[in-house]
Amino acid sequence: MRDERSRVAAERILDVAAQLYVDNGINTVGMAEVARAVGCSRATLYRYFDSRQALQLAFVHREARRIGALIAQEVSGTADPRDVIVDAMLAAIRLVRRDPTLAAWFQLGDSGLAAQIAHSSEVIESLGAAFLGQAGVGGEETSRRARWLVRVIVSLLTVPGIDDDDERAMIEQFVAPVITTGPHERDVRSI
Repeated sequence: MRDERSRVAAERILDVAAQLYVDNGINTVGMAEVARAVGCSRATLYRYFDSRQALQLAFVHREARRIGALIAQEVSGTADPRDVIVDAMLAAIRLVRRDPTLAAWFQLGDSGLAAQIAHSSEVIESLGAAFLGQAGVGGEETSRRARWLVRVIVSLLTVPGIDDDDERAMIEQFVAPVITTGPHERDVRSI
């Protein structure tokens, strides 16, 4: 019972923090603001999240898992490995852009924090690896490919293409071929 109450309290804190991130920007929200908005003391907040960075990371991980599950559903019927990569990346971009609590992480001034978390997050890297697995891409370079895939998604969220068609064309031309072929199969002239 106690673990369930702790989980519910932590989720409530993350929900309140999410709204504060949207309203005020990621970089301006501190633990005092979150505690005040939740209606608890800072000491209570620190029992759940030992730092501002831990709170931010917990929020990002929760949302990455949620988005990952939605993307997995969306590409589950796709057979071609390149289509899986393209569809998964475009779904990730679309889902983040449509959710104000996630889009806030890619606003001017806050995108550096999103890139930093994406770079250092095992959860986000594992989601990238899961998409690669669905595409049938594996091997010793899986971790590196997953990290690069996440960097490209963060880049497109931070600096969008001209439109959806432009982003699809860039991913189809420059990302999918590289991700779905082995290091010895690449021919730079074809890219």
